[in-house]
Amino acid sequence: MSRDLELKQRWELVVEKLSNQFADGETLDLDAIIYLIGVQELGQFNRKFKKDHKLDLMHIAICRLLEPYGYYEFDYYDDDKWPHYKVKAQLPNLKAGEQSILMKEAIVNYFLTSEYIE
Repeated sequence: MSRDLELKQRWELVVEKLSNQFADGETLDLDAIIYLIGVQELGQFNRKFKKDHKLDLMHIAICRLLEPYGYYEFDYYDDDKWPHYKVKAQLPNLKAGEQSILMKEAIVNYFLTSEYIE
């Protein structure tokens, strides 16, 4: 099976499982999935977040997702238990489609590692 086809199938599985679990079957988009990963990484599940915190959660998720690729490294937790990362390498200039593929691959790997999917 080609790498692209495997990524596509695994991505569709992630979207289906998360959509069924968190959106009553409505299809979650990439940003919504990144947000969910941010909430997961923060670990504060029973909390309402304001708009600026939602952006912070997405940032946490992106850092965590791109950490295995060498772009970020976990640094510390602050007094409010929010994780902070430091930049290890600058992200390459990618076109929008290439960014989307990188994030989908990182998300699939995140859920493979956590055994949410196989």
